[in-house]
Amino acid sequence: MNPILNTALKAARKAGDMMIRASRNLDAVKTDSKAFNDFVSDVDRTAEAILVDALKEAYPHHKITAEESGSQGKATAEYEWIIDPLDGTTNYLHGHPQYAVSMALLHKGVLQEALVYAPERNDLYMASRGKGALLNDRRIRVSSRIELNRCLIGTGFPVVDQSMMDTYLAILKDFLAKTAGGRREGAASLDLCAVACGRLDGFFEFNLKPWDIAAGALLVQEAGGIVTDMQGNESWLESGDIVAGNPKVLGQMLQIIAPHLK
Repeated sequence: MNPILNTALKAARKAGDMMIRASRNLDAVKTDSKAFNDFVSDVDRTAEAILVDALKEAYPHHKITAEESGSQGKATAEYEWIIDPLDGTTNYLHGHPQYAVSMALLHKGVLQEALVYAPERNDLYMASRGKGALLNDRRIRVSSRIELNRCLIGTGFPVVDQSMMDTYLAILKDFLAKTAGGRREGAASLDLCAVACGRLDGFFEFNLKPWDIAAGALLVQEAGGIVTDMQGNESWLESGDIVAGNPKVLGQMLQIIAPHLK
């Protein structure tokens, strides 16, 4: 493990341990609403402080962009961390174990390092550009399925911004008619990890934030998959509209989506 990922891992495990301790008494966790269906808890804030403090100490010249506290550091910094201290807050607050710490590092705007840590399962996903992707120190690859009707597709419902709801539901209806099924588990970072290790054959969602998808997307790419926006282009990190899958499936997914975007 390289020193950068080792630093991230130590911070992620510390944050994860805190989450697990707090989950034993969820009634005591203070929760606020940032917007409709968009929640933040004291656990989110404490986890973010743990991550940010560790990164600042190790890499004081790096910019840090985090979900709750925004951007810190020089705008011109070559390195930028994008972190979600608790992806899947709603799951966490309901005692559902599908949540994770997500951390990604960009150099001059290009994703270089990724770590996604799921504390409840003690699953650790890591990737470095050009060096492949790992789950608990074992190399992972995207699935090899070709026929869309045998594929399992992950997605995320429009929850906070529902402006695309009608378009989304029409796309989902087509996917459900042409695949082996769909899954919605409530944490985009882990959905992308599921694509990276072949548990899902593809994933799509609208209006995500960079911290939701940066780490998971690099994991998909390093596991042999492809990540695009809804038009098949590379603006997914900026737009938040993302499609990911194995190379044989992604093109078929885009063909299903395309007619609904006109």
